[in-house]
Amino acid sequence: MEGFLSASLAVVSPGTLPFLVGGTALGVLLGAIPGVTGAMGIALLLPLTFYMTVNNALTLMVSMYVGAIAGGLVTAILLRIPGEPSSIVTTFDGNPMARKGQPGKALGYAVGASLFGGLVSWAALVALTYPLSEIAVRLRPFDLLALVMMALVLIAALGQGSIIKGLISGLLGILVSMPGTDPSAGNLRLTFGIHDLDAGFSTLAVLIGAYAVAQVMSDLIEVERKVETVETTMGSMWISMREWKAQWWNLIRSSVIGTWVGIMPGIGATVGSLVSYTVAKTSSKTPEKFGTGHPDGIVASECGNNATVGGALVPLIAMGIPGSVTDVFLLAALVIHGLQPGPLLFNQHPEIVYVIFAACLISHFVLFVIMTAGIRYLIKLMTVPVWYLFPIILLFCLIGAFADNNRVFDVLIMLCFAVVGFCMEKTGFSLGAFVIGFVLGPITEKSLRAGLTLSDGSYLDIFMHPISGTCMVLSAAMFVWSLRSQHRINKLAAQGGEAAA
Repeated sequence: MEGFLSASLAVVSPGTLPFLVGGTALGVLLGAIPGVTGAMGIALLLPLTFYMTVNNALTLMVSMYVGAIAGGLVTAILLRIPGEPSSIVTTFDGNPMARKGQPGKALGYAVGASLFGGLVSWAALVALTYPLSEIAVRLRPFDLLALVMMALVLIAALGQGSIIKGLISGLLGILVSMPGTDPSAGNLRLTFGIHDLDAGFSTLAVLIGAYAVAQVMSDLIEVERKVETVETTMGSMWISMREWKAQWWNLIRSSVIGTWVGIMPGIGATVGSLVSYTVAKTSSKTPEKFGTGHPDGIVASECGNNATVGGALVPLIAMGIPGSVTDVFLLAALVIHGLQPGPLLFNQHPEIVYVIFAACLISHFVLFVIMTAGIRYLIKLMTVPVWYLFPIILLFCLIGAFADNNRVFDVLIMLCFAVVGFCMEKTGFSLGAFVIGFVLGPITEKSLRAGLTLSDGSYLDIFMHPISGTCMVLSAAMFVWSLRSQHRINKLAAQGGEAAA
């Protein structure tokens, strides 16, 4: 408690508070503007953290993460366009309620649920991170390898599209992480005589290209789309205590579901929102009201997606495994400042962990104030034509890629992976799986080599211990289940097509 209180005072100090408030506001703004995502904004700001203290850098990025996840609800409700992918489910009931003449009430339910879900996940973050880090210290190399493999299978199985394409994307990310210096032998590999590849691909160049520039390329296709806005005021967002009391079980259940989904590596807020909404609908006495402007649907969706924030930070801090794509950039920020996320972070730099805890908690309250007091301004800003922002975004991408190592080569790499990311998105391959595979590639290789060394070269040893064996069995079960589900869906689609013909 003493360490947390000290970190909280540091976060609200005059030198750090502007980064907290500014990061939360910027995250909300980026999340509210259709076509611009919070992950893109964090990727653009990542190079700027070179020149910040580690406290300011982490406070800025964590607060942006919190703000961006919630910011998408504004456009989801008022425009029926999710500013963030995680807000897709919010459109199901949020926009119909707004069209019924209650946009303020829809926003009130969404903002309140976002705060509640965030606070529940923060409590889980504080309660679970240290015990998990203690367990992670005792993990064998094959245990860590099995956890990484399970994370990749989870991403592929629960993501959109084919599980085969998802696994291919993850393995491609691991392959891209391999050029450079062999961490065990010290020899160069897969550089093809290009000396700029001696240190491997720049993490910043790959992440900015695959995520930010590729997103701009994709959004340019729909740059001319027109939207119809709905006006509202701060006063109309008031929800009575009686109405909140009717939602108490939905709030708790959806927050727990979102937190649990967030803890599972690589899945993200979209799945948390969808699972929470589905459970709320199936357990409701009036499921027919869902999709017509029902408050239960809004609360379940926003509780679920915001609760994944704290949950996703748990595996990042405790094991060094990003819980979502956005956590990849947080991991990169830690590495930039010479810190290694994982089991030893608590022992070596506990003050950094407490700063993350404090920033996550306080930014949720800042978020609530911004979303309620500044709603009229958000409505005006989110209607700004997004093509005004594209040149600025591209300029920051170029500067960020170049500033990492002061090399034009990294700019070229960024542009190459922008094309790769764009093509993957358009052909149904998982960009999230690719990015997480790229970041987890070095961990996978080190764990595999260390495990083989300890087992005298035997791969069977991975199945002979409780943790690694259980993770591999679960991975195989999820893989088979996903394949069967896809086969059943494809079969039903084919039968429907034949019937229509």
